[in-house]
Order: sequence, then C-alpha cells, then structure tokens
Amino acid sequence: MNAPTESPLQQRIRRQRAMLHNMLVDPMHRAANRVSQVWSDRTALDTELLDSMRKVPYVTYLYALDTNGVQISANASENGLMPEDFGRDRSTRPYFQQIDPESDMTLSEAYISLRANRPSVTALQKVWRDGEHAGWLGADFDLRKLPITKDMYSDPSRWRQIKGDPAIRGQVFQQTRVPSRLDRHIDQILPVVEELITDNGIFHLKLHFSSSRATVWTLDDPYRYQVIEFEDLVDPDICLAFPHRDYPTDAVVPKESIKPIFETFQHLRFADETIYLRAGSINIFNGIVGLNFSCDGSHYIPFDQFLAKDSEFWEGM
Repeated sequence: MNAPTESPLQQRIRRQRAMLHNMLVDPMHRAANRVSQVWSDRTALDTELLDSMRKVPYVTYLYALDTNGVQISANASENGLMPEDFGRDRSTRPYFQQIDPESDMTLSEAYISLRANRPSVTALQKVWRDGEHAGWLGADFDLRKLPITKDMYSDPSRWRQIKGDPAIRGQVFQQTRVPSRLDRHIDQILPVVEELITDNGIFHLKLHFSSSRATVWTLDDPYRYQVIEFEDLVDPDICLAFPHRDYPTDAVVPKESIKPIFETFQHLRFADETIYLRAGSINIFNGIVGLNFSCDGSHYIPFDQFLAKDSEFWEGM
C-alpha cells in the first residue's frame, strides 16, 4: 500500500523538525557526555544540568531520567532548579513513548505540556556510562521560543476540494435552491461589490448568496472584518462609506479579473437548482477563490484556474 501523500504544510513541518533536530544534535550530545560524569551524584548532576542550560539553545527545562523514564534529578530552568520534579515518572508522556531505539537522540512530535499547557517538543538524548545505556538527558522546548517556527507559512496556490458535513451531503438531492433577496437583485449587487474591491480598498470579500450579505476586509482596517447586510449591498451609495483607494500594485489578481470572477459566481449560483453556490470569496493578495456549495463541499482554487473553463476544477464540476 502506498504511503499517504504529505500536504505542503506537513512537508514544511517535517523540514522544520529536521532543522531543529540538526541544531540540537551536537549540544545535546555534549551535555549528555558532561552529565554522564556525575550521573550517580544527584547534587553534582543538578549543578551540571543547570550549567548546561546556557549551552543547549532555546531550552526551557533540562533533566535526567533513568532507563525506565523516572526522573533522577531536579528540573533545571533559567530561573534555577525545580527539585519538586525529582522522582517524576515520565514513561507515559508522549515524548517517551516516541523514542527511537536506534537513535542516540529522539526529537518528539509536538504535544501539550502539563505545566504550561502549551505546545512543546522534547529531545531525549541517550546517556552512556562505561559503554552501557544509563538513561536519558531530557530537554523541553516551548514552540514560541524556537526561531525556526517564526517565519511565515505561505499557503500553496493549488486547487483543493474539501468535503463537508455528511448529514448535509446525504440529503442534498432532497433540496432545491430557494431564491434569496440577493438572487433577485444580483444584477444590482455585483457591480457594487466589484467597485468595493477595485476602488474602495477591500481586498477580501465573501458574498453569502443564501443569506444575502457580504463580509469584507479592508486595507485600512485589515484585522477586523465588517458585515454588509442586504439593504446596504443593494444600495450603490454603500461605496460612499469607504474611502477611495487605488487598486494595490502587489495584488495577485488583476483588476480586470474581478468582474469575471463575480460573473462566474453568478453562473455557479444559478446553473443547477440542487447543487448550487451558497457563498463565494476572493482575496486579491493570495489570488485564491473560495467556494461553498449546497452539498457543503468547499473548493479553494487559484483565480486563473477558476476563470479557465478548461481547467481541472471545471472538469471536476
């Protein structure tokens, strides 16, 4: 059986984990060698762990475990030693369950920490004494403090189809489109929403056909969306409520493509009385068109593929 294909986001996570693993291999190995020299002396072990905090990058806690996963030291932290964790059984924690017996160091998948209730990862490094495996050096990391997680993830431009609620899909052929107020005034409304995008600084607009409203995000206030109800959508004066803004030069969607996108929304709304468009959105900066249909299926598709009638999207439709 073929292995499931990784999504672009999963591929990125795997690459970042590999970068983190490579960054930790040497400092964890060196720290394990140092603590191995004082493994049987708890006081000296705690002191060595505290000293190693400066030498393992971005670490939150360092501690020592025996081969069964029971803690034989205090937790070393940037604020000092935490002796209350001595004797703690970590054998059931996710990071201990994920140990690779063939590797000297295992970097866990992310999990929710017990103390801070935050996404964390743990590295477990084998500690050797006289050629025998004596236990583990554990290092916990808060994902917020890892620099490789700070850069921006960019959603890939590709057509994605996502199935919705099975209960809705199972009843889809027992329903039919009920004309909404927006449907009945669509020829008045589409020029208005086009104008809002091309000349009034709205960069993301979602048109809810079934509920006769729109949600919009503006260049002047990008962190808050606004809801425009039917009575305002149908009134061209709504354009006076937003300041004039030149169409952004760094938009992925050309200005002249906005009208054809809305015209295609209209086609998908009326083309079939059973499978019809409930909501459509466009973001001019990432170039993605979002579609939600009566079967509760959703599509996210690059605008140029959406407008190309011979594209994979239209073949699937």
